[in-house]
Amino acid sequence: MNVKKTVLAKLNKCYAIAPLFYQGKQHFVVASEKSDPCCLFDQRGMLKDVLWTGPGGVMTMVQVPGTDGQLLSTAKFYSPDDSADASLVVVTPKPDGRWDMRTLTPLPHVHRFDILSRNGVNWLIACTVKSGQDAPEGDWSYPGKVYAAVLPEDLSGFDRDHPLTLRVIKDGLHRNHGYTRCTCGGSPAGLISADEGVFVVTPPETPDGDWKIEQLLDCPTSDALLLDLDGDGAEELCTLSPFHGERVSVYHQSENGYVPVWTLPEDAPFSHAICGGSIAGKPTFVTGHRAGKKNLMAIRYDKAAGDYTVMILDEGRGPANVMHFVNDEGVDVLIAANRETDEVAMYEITE
Repeated sequence: MNVKKTVLAKLNKCYAIAPLFYQGKQHFVVASEKSDPCCLFDQRGMLKDVLWTGPGGVMTMVQVPGTDGQLLSTAKFYSPDDSADASLVVVTPKPDGRWDMRTLTPLPHVHRFDILSRNGVNWLIACTVKSGQDAPEGDWSYPGKVYAAVLPEDLSGFDRDHPLTLRVIKDGLHRNHGYTRCTCGGSPAGLISADEGVFVVTPPETPDGDWKIEQLLDCPTSDALLLDLDGDGAEELCTLSPFHGERVSVYHQSENGYVPVWTLPEDAPFSHAICGGSIAGKPTFVTGHRAGKKNLMAIRYDKAAGDYTVMILDEGRGPANVMHFVNDEGVDVLIAANRETDEVAMYEITE
């Protein structure tokens, strides 16, 4: 692979990244873990707007399906130990160019969330990394939970005094950290990672139905994704473990569940960034770590050698999250929030 890197901006403790379709064009947004701005970029990486300058504490952003630029975001999650005041907010572009931010629902310790659409219904799924704490630092005694609700088409009536009601669909998840979107049985689903393992959660077929929850792995996992790396038609389970840990692994599906087939030979401390897909024509698992060498890496399966290969895309930057898209010229692009170096970076990948 050939990699062309461009530094797009300096953003203090940049963390969250998301695509945003706005004014008829594809954009992306990058926001900070601290009390710093959220920036809007076009596909070429040009800064187009600032959505907000605070409060920050953004772990996740997701566009509301079918809208022109409206998105949901977490707010005031500054760290696992400083997230009791966290909430989900609605951010809406206004005709005068401003962006209106309102509370959708207070949700202490909310870390990851998504909007999954099934049979014409938009489902909000939200994951809390914990559900409380007694000590000011390092208290994981209260396990996290997974919440869900039907997301109404009109969100204008919600605010802090009139919050959206959520219900718990899964609890008992310590260090409930990881979430990626996946597909299960042809339906959109979420892949959740915690100390208790990796779970697939699938929304109901009808608004009054029950969520389906299936456990794929029972060992502590920080983040995971499903991707068919070796081309056999079955998705491998790619994991970062344990919580904020140093192991990057690939599990293969078997009759007895997922079994480990490969682990990165070198430790990758504080592994955190994760995404995957067809990049430069080949299935590619992209990950990065925030400590040690702070690398951004691409992992592929080499059929001729019968083994996995690793390519270092960047060094010493410390990515917190990474996102992949194909631009309007057909070039594969990675956007990394290099938190440890306050750097928003674009990587154009060609084979």
